[in-house]
Amino acid sequence: MRCAWASESDPLYVAYHDEEWGVPSRDPRHLFELLILEGAQAGLSWSTILHKRDGYRRAFAGFDPQQVARLEPGQLLTDIGIIRNRAKIGAAIGNAQAWLAEDNPAALLWSFVGGEPRVNRWRSLTEVPAETDESRAMAKELKRRGFRFVGPTICYSLMQAAGLVNDHVVDCFRWRDLVP
Repeated sequence: MRCAWASESDPLYVAYHDEEWGVPSRDPRHLFELLILEGAQAGLSWSTILHKRDGYRRAFAGFDPQQVARLEPGQLLTDIGIIRNRAKIGAAIGNAQAWLAEDNPAALLWSFVGGEPRVNRWRSLTEVPAETDESRAMAKELKRRGFRFVGPTICYSLMQAAGLVNDHVVDCFRWRDLVP
């Protein structure tokens, strides 16, 4: 069994669930990619962003924060491969600048869970929170450091995607795979 949110009618979504979501990542570029994609997802479905991920990788220079920090919003607003929202694009560029200002942005993100993945034991998707004390603290600190589009719900989605928390339901085959 897999988590009910991973629609079996969408092979890309299933692959994301089965191979990436919830796998602990400490890779700065991967974490930066997830930060940008989670911000882009605000108000939209994750499926929409997932299906535009290759477009984002192309438009955002493979999520190289040094290159993203130098992008001009105008050129991205005409790119049909991404969500063409001025505020989200501006936030992505600003977040690259804030990311580069950090000595160790991966360690900063992991600090909100004490450096180790939190293993939750949800029996149903209805039990999974949209935000937690940790995601609220992360959002507050990231905003203080100049990041945007990093509210508590976006931060919790980032924590789930990057494996800072294991929010696969316990009956999902991936839950057990990701328990340390």
